[in-house]
Amino acid sequence: MFLNQRYLIFCLALFSQGLHAESLENAWNIALDNNHQIKAAQINTSASEEQLESARSQRLPQVNVGGNYTQQSETPSAETQIAGQTVRFPVNEAGSFKAQALATVPVFTSGRISHNISAAEASLEAAHHNEDASTQDIKMQVADAYVTVLRAQSALQVAKNHAESLSAHLQDVNNLYDQGVVAKNDQLAANVELVNAEQLVVQASNRLDIAKANYNQLLDRDLAQEVTLEHSFPAAPADSLNELNHLAVKQRPELAAVSQQIESLEQQSASVKAANLPQVDLNGGYQYQQNRFQAFQGIWSVGAGVQWKLFDNSVKHQSDAISRQAISMKEQRDDLTSKITLQVRQAWLDVQETEKRISVTQKAIEQADENMRVTKDRYHQGLSTNTDVIKAEDQRIAAHDNLNNANYDATLAKLKLRRAIGAL
Repeated sequence: MFLNQRYLIFCLALFSQGLHAESLENAWNIALDNNHQIKAAQINTSASEEQLESARSQRLPQVNVGGNYTQQSETPSAETQIAGQTVRFPVNEAGSFKAQALATVPVFTSGRISHNISAAEASLEAAHHNEDASTQDIKMQVADAYVTVLRAQSALQVAKNHAESLSAHLQDVNNLYDQGVVAKNDQLAANVELVNAEQLVVQASNRLDIAKANYNQLLDRDLAQEVTLEHSFPAAPADSLNELNHLAVKQRPELAAVSQQIESLEQQSASVKAANLPQVDLNGGYQYQQNRFQAFQGIWSVGAGVQWKLFDNSVKHQSDAISRQAISMKEQRDDLTSKITLQVRQAWLDVQETEKRISVTQKAIEQADENMRVTKDRYHQGLSTNTDVIKAEDQRIAAHDNLNNANYDATLAKLKLRRAIGAL
């Protein structure tokens, strides 16, 4: 009963702090705003967006502007025979300037550009899904650290209650010893147990400090910042195992990312293969050549060009290589699907196991508390030994430790189940 009262006081204290406590949702938002892995994933997505714009730009006209100046050692001249006499006349200047502005627009590429654009779109989708996967990984890490802090806080409270209980027992032993009811050995043994309990408090306090520092590190803030957390978590999915597996295959961003990568590779292969098919473009522009001997120094032009590689074996091999990469990715997707199904099953079984543990440990606590009360009464009456009291206290504190771990194991299992189905 004593420890239950202490738990009630502890819970009330936590409730009073709840108005200023940090929720798991807030922790997630802070971590996602500051985490470097998320920022890296966002930059990768931005890079994929630029690659898509680059692919789309292939449909736009390409305009090339150039110019040069040439100085020759002799004046270019033409030579002919007129009335039996050799006559030469200049056709160009020894030094001349040339400039041109030409525009080329692809008209028909046999799908080369459209496949390339589709590949870039699929790569961008894959980048978005990878960003989502990174987000869920970070949220799971934060949730794990969040639960670890709460677990350590409860463990510290249990350790303190254990020390307080043994301190009260030592006081009883001292009183009985002063009355000459018990031997000196009981007093020494009770004192040793109290010292051991106080050592456990120190260790539990250290573990709590480490847990808080790890939590603060994930949120990219001062490691020594005080941490006050809410005891509130999202509910576990209530679906059957088969339904959870279906949701995981449908929702997991890792699977979606691999599927988009496969699509991108298949489109890249088709784009490379199309390079061997007819390519038609329109071109036109303006050309200027400095030449006083030429009637028109500036000329506008327009034309159409066709290219068709009738045989280029390197293109075929390059296309086949990319296709084989796509096939390899399909095998990886099948393996990932199997692993995700296993993750879902393990998390689902952990939820079932921890819920049963909670039910069992709650009953054990009632029995352990009652056993401690009866044993202490018998000790005061001289019907049990100091060893019996210490053993009963150890059993009681072990029961509370077990319930504490079962509760937070259940919380963590539910969060892992949500992560396994891609719904964290």
